[in-house]
Amino acid sequence: MSSKGTIVKISGPLVVAEGMRDANMFDVVRVSSKRLIGEIIEMHGDRASIQVYEETAGLGTGESVESTGEPMSVELGPGLIGSIFDGIQRPLDGIRKLCGNNLQRGAEVPPLKRETKWKFTPTVKVGDKLTGGDVIGTVPETDIVLHKIMVPNGIEGTVKKISEGEFTADETVCILETEKGEKKLSLIQKWPVRRGRIYKKKLSPEMPLVTGQRVVDCLFPIAKGGVAAIPGPFGSGKTVTQHQLAKWADADIIVYIGCGERGNEMTDVLNEFPELIDPNTGKSLMERTVLIANTSDMPVAAREASVYTGITIAEYYRDMGYSVALMADSTSRWAEALREMSGRLEEMPGDEGYPAYLGSRLAQFYERAGRVISTGTEGREGALSVIGAVSPPGGDISEPVSQATLRIVKVFWGLDANLAYQRHFPAINWLTSYSLYADSLAGWYDNNVSSDWMKNRARFMEILNEEAELKEIVKLIGMDALSAKDRLLMETARSIREDFLHQLAFHEVDTYTSLKKQFYMMQLILNFNDEAAEAIVKGADIEELSTLPVREKIGRFKYIEENRTDEEFSKLITEISAAIAELLRKEQD
Repeated sequence: MSSKGTIVKISGPLVVAEGMRDANMFDVVRVSSKRLIGEIIEMHGDRASIQVYEETAGLGTGESVESTGEPMSVELGPGLIGSIFDGIQRPLDGIRKLCGNNLQRGAEVPPLKRETKWKFTPTVKVGDKLTGGDVIGTVPETDIVLHKIMVPNGIEGTVKKISEGEFTADETVCILETEKGEKKLSLIQKWPVRRGRIYKKKLSPEMPLVTGQRVVDCLFPIAKGGVAAIPGPFGSGKTVTQHQLAKWADADIIVYIGCGERGNEMTDVLNEFPELIDPNTGKSLMERTVLIANTSDMPVAAREASVYTGITIAEYYRDMGYSVALMADSTSRWAEALREMSGRLEEMPGDEGYPAYLGSRLAQFYERAGRVISTGTEGREGALSVIGAVSPPGGDISEPVSQATLRIVKVFWGLDANLAYQRHFPAINWLTSYSLYADSLAGWYDNNVSSDWMKNRARFMEILNEEAELKEIVKLIGMDALSAKDRLLMETARSIREDFLHQLAFHEVDTYTSLKKQFYMMQLILNFNDEAAEAIVKGADIEELSTLPVREKIGRFKYIEENRTDEEFSKLITEISAAIAELLRKEQD
């Protein structure tokens, strides 16, 4: 039910209106004759506090406010892929055509283009009984994404009419006979952004989201349907890491949310992604990507809406049975928007001025991730993985947003400014990061890669931790004071850091490493370590062992093309044994 009122107070993006008794919490409203978009975030009697998602300069008291009677919702249908929206799902290309290069307030453009015709192929026939989530037909949205048109949740009925051919997004393609009468279905459905889409069953996280980034896949894996956080100071590589994950993660659909970050970073995404070739399909990466841009110079209040807009679109594709990866960059900027609105509402502040409900809001966002069985008779399996960047001031993760996030997520990829300054990419600190999915994914790695995968991973972690302890001793008494066994451990740890964990994002081969090749790389490093340890017992010199030419070949294995790894791995294993045996023979002579 719509309601009309008048403005009585304006405080930045917060507008207070009276006469809104018939409106509801979270209703979308149009403010003043400029028809600015806003959302009711607090109600007291007939007085509504409205979060306005556009610039409020020039508004005055007494101007009208009209409720639409509907909550903030997104349009879901063909045309989402390859589009770039602002935080409240307004298409930026459509606004540009309407207003030119400068955004104008109150611009009204439908999120999905109404003039584009889509080829609809029905998958049901007249007389079929359908329920919410059932697929009525398909539309080839891009060359690599088949868009499944589903019955909106909460609707059941029998197919009375179904059409085939080319239709615009809002034309009727199916008529259902329901208990309440006829229900016309088009290619579009709407869903309120603050409410998670329903599903039939949530599944346990038992398979990894393969990213091709060795430090992630090997040491700190994320499950399909899992949640991860990337906290780090300015310049440590949060955005670059998310770009790498967006390019290479084993996901069918990517939803990238630029939430309050600098505009040039979103520009990089816009310029890069169309030129990037998807390794799985050979097509442009934009053919499976949705971009939400609400950069730092856009209205602060809309940052909060942008993450909900993005995750609702991601859930929609998950319900089709796709694996979806959502990148939110960054949740700190979103939290700052919450803090600003909370302050203007004069709520009791929590830590550092953030609202007391910061933790619960973050949890509500992250808990919408998961691997699920969707609604509908067919029960498709889909997954939504969420990776959120956190930007703590000065890299101090003791601040409220980082701490609230760490209590929720299962994977922590802690970025280290010192590693970034050393040009070590990804700059994920192996001593502070963790993954709580590793044990539950062990069975998958055993069955799909090797039964030695988890054992090798455990040895890597043990060697890196022991190296950190030995470094303290070296600082005090020097490397020469260490035993040969400890010096070998330091050399092996250096090989793990430089040859395995360090990865060149701009190298055409090293930018992505398959799990099989990652296992080979682990095996080579550990194989050399084990054979060298035996040689030391037999009297080999650690200095000569560490300078063997075969070590350089182990380091350069990461630049070997995927199709040559089997052959090169076997050759190197033989070379390691031969080189150490030759060294021992010389020592004995």
